[in-house]
Order: sequence, then structure tokens, then C-alpha cells
Amino acid sequence: MREVQTIDHPTATIVTGAAGWLGTSLVTALAGDGRHGRNGSVRGLVRSEENANHLPKTIELIRGDVTNRASLDRLFDGLGDGPIDLIHAAGVIHPTASMNEFDAVNHVGTRNVMDAAHRHGVRRVVHVSSNSPFGSNGARNDRFRNDEPYHPYLGYGRSKKDAEIAVLNAVGKGLNAVMVRPPWFYGPHQPARQTTFFTMVKNGKFPILGDGGQVRSMTYVDNLIEGIVRAELVATEPGRGWWIADAEPYTVNEIVETVGDALRSEGFHVKPNKFRLPNVVGTVAEKIDTLTQRAGKYITQFHVLGEMNKNIAVDISAARNELGYDPQVALVDGMRNSIRWCLEQGIEL
Repeated sequence: MREVQTIDHPTATIVTGAAGWLGTSLVTALAGDGRHGRNGSVRGLVRSEENANHLPKTIELIRGDVTNRASLDRLFDGLGDGPIDLIHAAGVIHPTASMNEFDAVNHVGTRNVMDAAHRHGVRRVVHVSSNSPFGSNGARNDRFRNDEPYHPYLGYGRSKKDAEIAVLNAVGKGLNAVMVRPPWFYGPHQPARQTTFFTMVKNGKFPILGDGGQVRSMTYVDNLIEGIVRAELVATEPGRGWWIADAEPYTVNEIVETVGDALRSEGFHVKPNKFRLPNVVGTVAEKIDTLTQRAGKYITQFHVLGEMNKNIAVDISAARNELGYDPQVALVDGMRNSIRWCLEQGIEL
């Protein structure tokens, strides 16, 4: 791992989206006794209707919303004069009410968070972005690098592109903000769709399109947290963005085989996966997804299937060189951890 210059932990760390999938793992790590634990306070933004009973009791919870500017100011009440860092993990991936959620939360919400961070003199902001502002790779041997032009994929991609631009605009006004760009990540506290993925692999019914040789970058949530914390604490220029993923991408065939191996290691009987579909199924699903989104509606199943024949692979060399990032948890181990977490929660696979 490359040696890098780090800065001290802040006296307070704020995490937006604290009760979400990534936010939960993040605040748990920051409030714990492990290598990322903080001596200072950890404060999380949680929406008013959101269940936060699963969060560590040591977290200071502020009820609010990134779409409500006044609630963001409450995040800073009583934190004193010491350095404050903010990790912006709030976002909508699959809207449940309206397509408008994408822009309201991912774009405008990010702009609101950056404005609040600037007003309150935050020392460092880490914005959690995505691969979607950049679309998909043109070929299986292509890799997204740090100088990629924007080519957003549908509504989510546009909203995350606009969020990145909001971050860069804030940097232009003097905010010390950087970005991390995780592709497909997984791990404990995962949403139901990830559990469904395990179930489909176990039952031999995960849809593989074409020859299954499409490449996808992935990372376990602990690797992602390592990248986020390094982006926060390693001294770099504002405005930088880094891909945070495993060292190399995996083919879809490799992913399905590895998940099957992980399930077997945890005592499950796994049926051979013979559910193969032609590539055109993904193309048709993407067209339906595109037309549906243009009509202002969103259907998760079409969106997910429409991405299944895409290559989304990234080059993490900038994160290695500039942050000293080095992913430690391999795919099979991360999947086993995820399966164990499901079992501990009583979730049936």
C-alpha cells in the first residue's frame, strides 16, 4: 500500500443517509472500536419517517432531509469550533414514488448539502457518487479512468452527473470537497434486491444474458468504507474523484459462480444455473426502461435487466496512487459475509 499524507480525525463527523444501506455500515464503522472508529462525535442525518433502530446508540441522530435546507443547518448545532467532516451518502437509486425523486434528492439535495457544508465551514466533504454518470464501457477490455467524460445512463445517471457538477461548483466557491465513485457494491444491511440475487443464484434462476462474459466492477462494503475514509483523511486537492472497487472486474459468469460457491460454503444446496437468455433481452428491457422513464415512471425490474448485458468496469489505479487504497476483502469472502449477515437477521434465502 502506498504511503500517503493523512490529516487528523475531525472532532465531529456528519453522515447523510445514515440509516441507508451504505450509511448504516459507515456510521457503524465510525462509531465502533475498529480501525475507522472516531474519538469525536458521529452525527447522522435520518429522514423523519425512517427507521433508525438498527443504528448504534452512540450515533447522534438528526431528523431531516437533504431536500429541506433548514433541516441541514440543524446538523451543525452544538458541534463547537473543532474541525467537522461530512460524508454525503444520501441518495435514491430506485425511486418508489416518482421519477422526480432522482433530481430532488440526488441533484438538488446534493447542492443543498454542499451549500450547508460551505456555510458552516466544513473541513472536508466526501460525496458518494456512482458509475452511472459515465454510462457503460464500449468494450469488455475498456476501463473507466478518472478523466472520463460524462455519458449518463438514464434518469439516475443524469441526477448523479448533476450532483457531481454541484460538488464541483461548490469546490469552485472554496469548499474542500472530493468524490468517490463506487460501482456495484454489496454487503451487510443490503436491501431486499440483493437478497433476491442470492435466492436466484441458489435456485439456479439468475438470468445470464448472452455468453455471460460481460465485465462488472464490484466491491464489498468494507472496501468501499476504506476508500471513503481515505478520501476524507488523505490530503489531496479538492475536486478529485476516485473509483473505489476491487482490483479487477469480474465476468457475470464469475460473479454467479462465486456467489454459488459462497452459498455452498455456508451450507446451502445450490442448483446449477441454466437460466440463459439472449443479449437482445437486455436491449429490449433497456428500451422499455427508457420509454417508461420518459413517461415519468420507473420499473426496477426493467432497469436492472436492461443493465445486465452492459460492461461497467473501472480502473482503480488513481485511488491506489493518490489515496493508498488497497481493497482487502475478496469477492467470495465478501459474499460469505453477506450471506451470514442475512442468516443472522433471520432473512430466508
